[in-house]
Amino acid sequence: MIKKISVLGSTGSIGKQTLEIVREHPDKFEIVGLAVMKSIDDLEAQINEFKPKIVAVFDEERAKTLINRISGNTQVRWGIKGLIEVATYYETEVVLNSVVGSVGLIPTLEAIKNKKTIALANKETLVAAGDLVMKECKNNDVNMIPVDSEHSAILQCLQGEKSANLDKIILTASGGPFRNWCYDDIKQVTFKDALKHPNWSMGKKISVDSSTLMNKGLEVIEAKWLFDVDVEKIEVVIHPQSIIHSMIELKDGSIIAQLGVPNMKLPIQYALSYPDRIQGEVTKLDFKKFHTLTFEEPDLKRFPCLSLAYEAIRIGGTMPCVLNAANEMLVDYFLKDKVNFYDIPYYIEKAMEKHRPFSYQSVEELLEVEAWVRAWIINELR
Repeated sequence: MIKKISVLGSTGSIGKQTLEIVREHPDKFEIVGLAVMKSIDDLEAQINEFKPKIVAVFDEERAKTLINRISGNTQVRWGIKGLIEVATYYETEVVLNSVVGSVGLIPTLEAIKNKKTIALANKETLVAAGDLVMKECKNNDVNMIPVDSEHSAILQCLQGEKSANLDKIILTASGGPFRNWCYDDIKQVTFKDALKHPNWSMGKKISVDSSTLMNKGLEVIEAKWLFDVDVEKIEVVIHPQSIIHSMIELKDGSIIAQLGVPNMKLPIQYALSYPDRIQGEVTKLDFKKFHTLTFEEPDLKRFPCLSLAYEAIRIGGTMPCVLNAANEMLVDYFLKDKVNFYDIPYYIEKAMEKHRPFSYQSVEELLEVEAWVRAWIINELR
């Protein structure tokens, strides 16, 4: 049986690797929908190869340019409505969401309401609205399959285990490019330094998040919602080799880990084929080449974003949304040389202190919180 897939963020790193897997397994997967923010050159090539039924470009002008450049029967849509149309397309069975930022939230929710299986690589969806999203999954009997290597590892470790036996989730982190840098040196870094991740090739936003350890903080929040555990049962350890992708500790003291070379194709493939496994064209781990695996405690003085994420999810309600919105905006400013590295946690903390969290009931409330955060930061940075 061929699974029909829509990919949101098809021209990014995760999206392109997803299409590689589909290319390698034409007997198992078919692309019916693709969506991007603005990269129409890459999207045009993907349309020519995969012949999707529907595509969307968030930028309306670029979408209309694309219409004049392609032939065939592919429908072209734009804006948030376009992303939703791709995510809810009637033939689609699995929606792989790898767009960057909170723009991925509404298409994900609409896909869930339309009974689509979600392969999630968009962190912001669960960080900003985890309670709402997971309730919708439960109400619609929809599977939420994580694509992040860490959460995929946890899902794999949990197979066959009773939830009552789970004592702790252990998320591993590479430590990023500044793991061994002192505080004063980190103060001087540029965004170009932050993009030099030692183990992974990723997009700009997630690379900066990795350098601040906010990426791991967001994953803590995701893990809380994905696996329905108390945040106090989620631990982060620095593992520079990125061979162990994450672990679980059971109540009897046993620890189960999932290992592999740093390669996103395996967790993407697992999400697409879940609950089955298929033969993969990925580099396999050779223990003769990896003699040492090491672990360290995160340094929260040098990387305060991780502690801010823990604080946000402990407070709950709208506070993770504030954390996420502030981080998104400040990372964008950092990439444009408008703020320095430690301005990111500084202004996130100030926004959290200013915000009065409440228990939200709708996406509209979260969008209002996001708008408040963005307006506050713009005013602060004038």
